[in-house]
Amino acid sequence: MQNFNLYALNTEKQFQEAISKARSIFVNKTKDYGTAWRILRTSSLTDQLFIKAKRIRSIQEKGNQKVEDSIDLDFIGLINYSIMALIQLELGDGLDDHEMEHSKATKLYDHNTDIAFRLMNNKNHDYGEAWREMRVSSITDLILQKLLRIKEIEDNDGKTIISEGLDANYLDIVNYAVFALILLDDKTS
Repeated sequence: MQNFNLYALNTEKQFQEAISKARSIFVNKTKDYGTAWRILRTSSLTDQLFIKAKRIRSIQEKGNQKVEDSIDLDFIGLINYSIMALIQLELGDGLDDHEMEHSKATKLYDHNTDIAFRLMNNKNHDYGEAWREMRVSSITDLILQKLLRIKEIEDNDGKTIISEGLDANYLDIVNYAVFALILLDDKTS
């Protein structure tokens, strides 16, 4: 039990470090572009997530890439687009009101990463950090599976019979992307 607690403390620190990197990019892009992403429907954000996850899988399968953007940046993109989708679910798309104060966007970002952090801690408690023994390629596949689920839910007007809703799937993508970043960082350390 003590080893699990040490692992959990390390995971919490690693989670915060990964989120800090993603947050920095979100904040700086918000400074550059404003909140133009607010005009996107959640289905458009889902498609952006799908494109990023498919790129990661393609590079993993081919073993090389022609565009030098790192896979790490794509996993960070998965975090940020998922957070944007969570914000859109809460506020609705910003077709008529896409401008948002920088501080409000950052506050909403932090709120959603806090929710993801609590969810990660709860699941790690129950699953015993099983993700640490997974391959990054399996995490990519799980993210793609979540995205296919999201697309199906979106195509059903957000309705589910017994399954989790859109928000739970986006939160899982945030956490899986963080896990992938941690595993990739552990490999290079």
